[in-house]
Amino acid sequence: MHVTVNGEKRTVAAATLDALLGELEYEGKHFVIALNYEVVPRAQWPSKTIGNGDEIEIVSVRQGG
Repeated sequence: MHVTVNGEKRTVAAATLDALLGELEYEGKHFVIALNYEVVPRAQWPSKTIGNGDEIEIVSVRQGG
């Protein structure tokens, strides 16, 4: 299926947000995911399905000063 991840169009096989993270090889725990402009709680990532044309933003938390 075709989705947009962080502004980049991609073809992916993943059906859930959790599977997408694995497919894209994201590691760590300090980021949030928005699916079609709605933040998805971490507990829902394994069951939250993605569909063709979805827009996904994966935002890393950064500390600055």
